[in-house]
Amino acid sequence: MGLLGFLRGNAPFLLAGALLSFTSSYGQTFFISIFAGEIMGSFGLSDGQWGLIYTIGTTISAITMIWAGTLTDRYRVRALANVVGPGLALACLAMAAVSNPILLVFVIFTLRLFGQGLFSHLSMVAMARWFVGRRGMALSIASLGFALGQAILPVAFAAALPSVSWRWLWVISAALVLAALPVLAMLLRTERTPQSVAKATPSAGMGGQHWTRADMLRHPLFWFSIPVVLGPAAWGTALFFQQVHFTTIKGWALVDYVALMPIFTALSICSTFATGALIDRFGTSWLMRLYMLPFSLGFLILWQAQTLWGAGLGLGTVALGVGAQAALPGSYWAEFYGTRYIGSIKAAAGAVMVFGSAIGPGISGWLIDAGLTFEDQLPWIAAYFICAAASISFGIGLTRRRLAGAT
Repeated sequence: MGLLGFLRGNAPFLLAGALLSFTSSYGQTFFISIFAGEIMGSFGLSDGQWGLIYTIGTTISAITMIWAGTLTDRYRVRALANVVGPGLALACLAMAAVSNPILLVFVIFTLRLFGQGLFSHLSMVAMARWFVGRRGMALSIASLGFALGQAILPVAFAAALPSVSWRWLWVISAALVLAALPVLAMLLRTERTPQSVAKATPSAGMGGQHWTRADMLRHPLFWFSIPVVLGPAAWGTALFFQQVHFTTIKGWALVDYVALMPIFTALSICSTFATGALIDRFGTSWLMRLYMLPFSLGFLILWQAQTLWGAGLGLGTVALGVGAQAALPGSYWAEFYGTRYIGSIKAAAGAVMVFGSAIGPGISGWLIDAGLTFEDQLPWIAAYFICAAASISFGIGLTRRRLAGAT
């Protein structure tokens, strides 16, 4: 089946995946961080204190995801969206009304759990389960929602901040979340149940085995994969979370820096589709070994950047890694561990990712308070990505014989 035939035959499912990933934006760091200055100013928080609140709330959401993510093995995406959607809308309203830093921890927890955690999880698990031969392409198309959210929402809301109260902007966010739900219901009115799909056409993983989460946790490859899962979440999140501080240090206007996001998005989309095509043709083994490199190079460029042109180059290089990240990990877990228990497997990996997005802002904020600017942290972060690439390469090499059944 050609690409056009694939798109026509699967349009409702692909559009639903993209809408799920787009709606996750309201709980993503690139959106929440737009309001960092207003939040810190309203509650008298330092960079480190705000980072600590974000870390605590996100860490609790990561722990919760270990259980909540397994629900995709038992319930239809449409049914879960009807619970997760109102939950995210209420979280947005809670951010609009939050009155003290202690309650802010709970608000961050709910935003991260329902937005970054569950909406993203629903999108990626659905694509990984529903598609096999074109899994990479399906994940790429669904990931367009992340890219579009990153391109449109920061620019639109940052432009509105000078004239609209930041709290009212969160009310608008809640309304947009609720507006997505009837569209999802329409797209998924003929949705296949995860149970029936998993039982009828399960895709096996390494060694022809249908891996459970317990099996995965006992195998060394998962532990060698953790730095690759953790790194982009931790330091990619920190890059957006600290953008107010970073642009101040660099002497750039925040609105000008945020205006680079369409470039970031365009390159990440190109990278996502290129990665999806490479996954469908070659599998994920070699791609997993290579995709940390754009992150490392991009952070080094941002470290040295003195102008917005340099910032655009650095962000564009990071975007190549972000684009690969949109399609690659979801396909990796399905290819190496199978799809029969993909919900619980992806939930464990998702918990690691969410935990990474928790510690990145916390560590970077603590270092800023200690006197090490985010700019000065960038070369160390670049070194981390090199170490992560070495870790996954060693893990795949160590299990080469068993991988023969998956690649």
